[in-house]
Amino acid sequence: MSRHKRALILLPFCAALSACRQDMHDQPRYDPLQESTFFADGRSARPYIEGTVARGQLNSDAVFYTGKRGDQFVDTLPFPLTRDVLDRGRERFTIYCTPCHGQTGEGNGMIVQRGFSHPPLYTSERVRTQPLGHYFDVITNGFGAMHSYAVRVAPRDRWAIAAYIRVLQVSRSATVNDVPPDKRSSLEEEKQ
Repeated sequence: MSRHKRALILLPFCAALSACRQDMHDQPRYDPLQESTFFADGRSARPYIEGTVARGQLNSDAVFYTGKRGDQFVDTLPFPLTRDVLDRGRERFTIYCTPCHGQTGEGNGMIVQRGFSHPPLYTSERVRTQPLGHYFDVITNGFGAMHSYAVRVAPRDRWAIAAYIRVLQVSRSATVNDVPPDKRSSLEEEKQ
């Protein structure tokens, strides 16, 4: 190999080595919580935006984060059930659950129609009799072919989905007598 070719081969290595300097390591910086005159409040860094950095979140409420009290699943929400909670549950259910479970929980979602395994029906006796915490646990940890949604769905939203699943189950066997008397007239109007 000629000297010129060797020089051309070594030239990029020499250029790369000349760029290895310590300026990046020796640059001015602040230590954590060090005072600064840059910001008016004297901090060297800005406070964390609430909900964006998982710091200081102690999961001390076992029922809220596991759906269990001891070894038993709970059958109530760990917070009040409101219309907003059900609306949020329906919205999250539509996003995350309908591809397999379908809009009504009958297990006829698009993924199933394309050949994926059929999930259990929400209206089956075995599934319908499960406590609410069971649904939270399944969403959190997965079950059978279903994978965990713990990373994708926040705990409060998992509870909202569980509440919405219960609404789907009740709606499949509801009768007019289950509707409060003051709301029945609106049903009759919609029917006509």
